[in-house]
Amino acid sequence: MSSRQDIHNSEIPVLCRSCEARHRGVCGALTPGQLVELSRHTTKRKVDPSTVLVSDADTVDSYANVLAGVVKLTKTMADGRQQIVGLQFAPDFLGRPFKHESSITAEAATPVHVCAFPKKSLDRMIEQAPELGHRLHVQALNELDEARDWMLTLGRKTAAERVASFLHLIARHGDPEAETEGEISFDLPLTRADIADFLGLTIETVSRQLTKLRKDGLISVESNRHVTVFDIAKLERRANV
Repeated sequence: MSSRQDIHNSEIPVLCRSCEARHRGVCGALTPGQLVELSRHTTKRKVDPSTVLVSDADTVDSYANVLAGVVKLTKTMADGRQQIVGLQFAPDFLGRPFKHESSITAEAATPVHVCAFPKKSLDRMIEQAPELGHRLHVQALNELDEARDWMLTLGRKTAAERVASFLHLIARHGDPEAETEGEISFDLPLTRADIADFLGLTIETVSRQLTKLRKDGLISVESNRHVTVFDIAKLERRANV
């Protein structure tokens, strides 16, 4: 590494140097000076599964970067029924800029590490750093694309394709640099009941489709949660991605 790079890296707060949100997330748009300013108001914490990070109708007073783990997003109807409408992974941005009230509930599906900071601090930086606003815009568009893809999954795919699509989603987010062919292992971030909710299926149907994938030699399942996909390309074809 050159001395110039050493100097540049030394200006970055220790809190941020190994952070995935800085390298691949929205904080990558900030200068070292802006990272120093933001880090003064930043808190890193670990939350347990089932911890609610933000509730529907809460006043938005902070944002967070997901550093590790999986967050599930749910919408609640007037009669109390809920639907899982999305999942967030590292280094996703958790929050809704330019809005004062949350319209979703964000809950830790697994142990989750987040880096939280006050809304006012980031809103001020959005005004100062156009690239930060651009990155947030790009992430919002990516989430819109994913939501449209999931609408297709729920509206047109068979039960077998939906379950394969879910496994493909988790595998890809768990190891985005993985080869297009080969073996990938991961823990399911959702219970069978939540998977069924997310896919619009019954628990029995989800279990049946997982068993079929296992019998066909595409996956193995240990302790009901740990999944090994033996060939991601074959799973992708099953998912009809």
